[in-house]
Amino acid sequence: MIGVFDSGFGGLTILKGFLNSLPEYDYIYLGDNSRAPYGNKSQDAIYGYTRQAVDFLFKKGCMLVIIACNTASAKALRKIQREWLVKNNPAGRVLGVVVPIAEAAVEIKGGRIGVIGTRATIESGVYEIEMSKLKKGLKIYSQSCPLLVPLVEEGWIKKAETKMILKKYLRPLKEKRIDTLILGCTHYPFLIDSIKRIMGKNCQVLDSPQIVAEKLKNYLERHPEIGSKLSKNKKRIYYTTDDPQKFKQFSGKFLGENIKEVEKIEL
Repeated sequence: MIGVFDSGFGGLTILKGFLNSLPEYDYIYLGDNSRAPYGNKSQDAIYGYTRQAVDFLFKKGCMLVIIACNTASAKALRKIQREWLVKNNPAGRVLGVVVPIAEAAVEIKGGRIGVIGTRATIESGVYEIEMSKLKKGLKIYSQSCPLLVPLVEEGWIKKAETKMILKKYLRPLKEKRIDTLILGCTHYPFLIDSIKRIMGKNCQVLDSPQIVAEKLKNYLERHPEIGSKLSKNKKRIYYTTDDPQKFKQFSGKFLGENIKEVEKIEL
């Protein structure tokens, strides 16, 4: 099974990309909604939460876990890969979402790249670091957007207040005349239509879920020793640390699937 973990609903955008590109696999989704957002938490807290989630998914039978949360990818992924996995599950694999998106961004002509994300992701500088490894001479401009995750978690995707806040966050990047925009949080694709309208035709807003799905597909092709161990029964299991009814309604509507059961857990 493939485990997909996020601080809340955001990872559903990544899961949807997987279901479109790799529908044959079995997936377990875990949303830590009760502790969202992660973006205003300390690094120790983010690492602790992420470690708990990864451990839970491995114990449920996952061979591969995708941390579908930019904040957790920025603040916890490397330590989990280099320390926790080695001690606790050396046969398992844990991947993040930052590197695939950074790789896609530097392939686009232009070189004036904007990044929006949670405060923790932006302060980490993870996108600047990863893109600078891949290409020199880029102009990278970052903007933290701390209110967007709570708005998405509350379902305020089409509210006028959300659009007003988006315009305020995106104005500095428009003034920098960026040609590419990275949505550095998996909650933000819920707002992609509004973001595209605000940024205009001269800025390409990257489709993070599609990018990550294609990179995972490529990863499994390059690592048949992992892909061959993943079950393929089109099974989907959902867990949340908050209200399962709210999760069922939100995720079912977004994924376009009749989600029969969501189990509430404590990490």
